[in-house]
Amino acid sequence: MPDPTNTAAPPLARPTWRFLLAHPAHFIALGGGAGLSRFAPGTAGTLWAWVAFLLLDPLLSASDWGLLILAATLVGWWACTVTAQHMRVADSGHIVWDEVVAFWLVLWLIAPSGFWGQFIAFALFRLFDAVKVGPMAWADQTFKGFGPRGGFGILLDDFAAAFCTLLVVALWRY
Repeated sequence: MPDPTNTAAPPLARPTWRFLLAHPAHFIALGGGAGLSRFAPGTAGTLWAWVAFLLLDPLLSASDWGLLILAATLVGWWACTVTAQHMRVADSGHIVWDEVVAFWLVLWLIAPSGFWGQFIAFALFRLFDAVKVGPMAWADQTFKGFGPRGGFGILLDDFAAAFCTLLVVALWRY
């Protein structure tokens, strides 16, 4: 595994298909290819999460979703940690598994909801994830780095965005 502190190799600015397929962690962290998007990879990852949710939701119970999100978080922690180290970038925008898992959490907790409810959740989630204020900024700054702490931080700022999204949806429904 490459040493992220090794300054001899420059950071990988934009991953390629070759990088995606070079390691299982890369495939997971880059959302099966969604993170390779040249334009707004975080949005592409969130859209991938939405489509996957729509396909899986009829097959999974509420408790199945909870277990899937828990497992995806733990596997994602490993995958994001490894991929960030291999890219030599602490939190590359091309790593999108954090968006996938956090948006699954949002969709699971607002269910049942129709297209417009999910669309509003999507827009709010993308806003909170992109703006990085309040809890998102704290998580992003506090856990920045390489190793397990950095991998956790990659996920945590998106879970903070999910929390803020859910808070707004709850207030809207109230």
